[in-house]
Amino acid sequence: MWLELQIFGFRALWSPYFFLFVLGLAIAYFVITGPYRERFGGHDKPTRKQQVFVYTALALLYIVKGSPIDLLTHIMLSAHMAQMAIYYLVFPILLIKGIPAWIWRKVVYLPVVRPVLNLLTKPIISLLLFNTLFSVYHMPIVFDFAKTSQIAHTTISLTILVAAFIVWWPILSPLKEAKSLRPLVKIGYIFANSVLITPACVLIIFADHTLFDTYTQGGAWIQAMQLCVPGDVIQGLSGQLSGPQMFSDMSPLEDQQLGGIIMKIMQEITYGVILARIFYGWFNAESLKVDPIPAETQNY
Repeated sequence: MWLELQIFGFRALWSPYFFLFVLGLAIAYFVITGPYRERFGGHDKPTRKQQVFVYTALALLYIVKGSPIDLLTHIMLSAHMAQMAIYYLVFPILLIKGIPAWIWRKVVYLPVVRPVLNLLTKPIISLLLFNTLFSVYHMPIVFDFAKTSQIAHTTISLTILVAAFIVWWPILSPLKEAKSLRPLVKIGYIFANSVLITPACVLIIFADHTLFDTYTQGGAWIQAMQLCVPGDVIQGLSGQLSGPQMFSDMSPLEDQQLGGIIMKIMQEITYGVILARIFYGWFNAESLKVDPIPAETQNY
C-alpha cells in the first residue's frame, strides 16, 4: 500500500505546512514554560513528566493529522477511527496533564471562558455534549457532508475536539479549585462515558451494508481526497483513481466493521487506564488515613 500511496506526492503524504505548525506549538510551549515563563506570569517550570506528555501529544497530533495516516483516513474507515480515538481521547488527556496549572488558570479564568466552562463541565452536560457530537458526526449524512469542504471538515473536527477537552476536564483538571468530583463519582462518570459512546460504535460494527458514500462512491471519495491532496495532483491522477478499494484488500464493509472495532477497543483501553489511575489514587488516599482510637479504649 505504501508504494501505491506515493502517487499522491510528498505534500499529501507528509503535510509539511502542518508539520511547521506543530513544530511551532512545541517551540511555543518550550519558550512559554521555560526561559521566558516569568514574562508570562509563571513561576514553576513544568516537570519532566509534563514535558513528555505535551511533546508526545504534539507528536501524536502530527502522526494522525499530518503523516500518511491522515491520507489513509480518507481511504479506509478503519484508519479514520484510529485517528479519532487518538485525536479525541488520547491527545486531550496528554495536553491537560502536560500544560502547567498556571497556564490553564490564565485560560479558564478569562471573563468569556469561565462562565461557559463552568456550565459545560457539569458532568451530565459534558458527557452529553461530547458523545452527542461524536455520534451525530458519524451519522452517514453528516459524515459525508463533513467531507465536502475544508471549512466544514475543520469546523466540525475542532468543535468535537473542544468537546473532548471539556469531557475530560471534570476528572483530570490540574486546578485544585476545579477538583470537586469524588473518586466514586469519577468512576461512574467514566462508565457513563463508555456507555454513551457505544451506540455509534455498534451501529458501525453491526451494519449489514456500507454506511458512508465517502468510502464507496467514486465521486464522493474524490471530493473527500481533495481535503488532503493538492487539487493539481488530484486532477493529474483523475484517470488512474477508481476508488478507495484500489488501495485495500478488504471490502468496504469489512473495513467499516474493523473501524468500529478499533474505535471501541481503543476507547476501552483509554478509559481503562484512566479508571485504573483514579482507583489507584483513591485506594492510596484511603490507605493513608488512620482510624481514630475507639472511645472505650481511650481510658486504658
